[in-house]
Amino acid sequence: MDQVLSLLTNIWFGLLGVILALYVLLDGFTLGVGMLSLFSPTEERRGILMATLGSVWDANETWLVLLGGALFGAFPIAYSVLLQALYIPVSLMLGGLILRGAAFEVREHARNKHFWNLAFGLGSLVTALSQGLALGTVLQGIPVQGTSFAGSAWIWLKPFPFIVACGVISGYALLGATYLVLRTGAPIQPRARLAARFAALFTLAAAATVTIWTPFIYPQVAAKWFSVPAIYYIAPLPLTALLAFLMLWRALARNQEGMPFVWTVVIFMASFAGLAVSLHPYIVPPALTLTAAAASPITLIFMLTGIGMLLPVMMIYNGYQYLVFRGKVHTSGYQDSH
Repeated sequence: MDQVLSLLTNIWFGLLGVILALYVLLDGFTLGVGMLSLFSPTEERRGILMATLGSVWDANETWLVLLGGALFGAFPIAYSVLLQALYIPVSLMLGGLILRGAAFEVREHARNKHFWNLAFGLGSLVTALSQGLALGTVLQGIPVQGTSFAGSAWIWLKPFPFIVACGVISGYALLGATYLVLRTGAPIQPRARLAARFAALFTLAAAATVTIWTPFIYPQVAAKWFSVPAIYYIAPLPLTALLAFLMLWRALARNQEGMPFVWTVVIFMASFAGLAVSLHPYIVPPALTLTAAAASPITLIFMLTGIGMLLPVMMIYNGYQYLVFRGKVHTSGYQDSH
């Protein structure tokens, strides 16, 4: 029975990782575009930015809903502990999502668009900031007594979560900028390239800081990183991310359109894989392991059946959506699919 539970929890750990990665990549660029819209000099250009998101942004957020439901069903103890520890960042995130959602819909019909433009950009920034604070709090460790949260509601108010939050904000901005390079032309594309360069440098600096800082927080992570044979499959991940950064810089310098976004995705995936490998088998480090926080095997199997049917449908729908609405947006509301 212990072996079955261990297998099921590892499967669910992988599934949650896939769902989280899809959310970060798909909603990440919409949040990035939202933050970059704060620096758009004219209403016409801002309209083009919004037009690049009009057909995809709301569907991307369904992955966040699926993540919350899957975490609640598969790891209810972890869900309880995380919500208690991250009550304030999660509340800020929901507020940001509501604000940007309302702003996106109302802005199109508003006479004075300035307020709603600001609301969309700030809502995106607050959402990215709160997600970064939540991730940083998890990485720095959440105190648990038994199966209950044993810390303060202000546990996220420390330097390390803010460094991680800066990395998330710059990473989302990088995704958004490279997405705009792919989807737009002049005069937005040159500004997007410049924004991508700045965002890439900030993301690299934040990632390096977090990588250096993490072993001091978790000695067991340092032991895993530099042990044999773990080092042979962990070391290629940061090297892949660094190579992808160099290729991203090269693609931007050569004025390529699609490859900057591709290399940004590779950076995110390599970083995400390194994070998952480093924290496993903990789902709430440094106290709750996967098996300690998991639901019963019957529940895990039942949910696995349901999500096994739902996940492919969502992926096919998202893929078809991007296929239909591919192409460049040249003017507000106009899209060239050729």
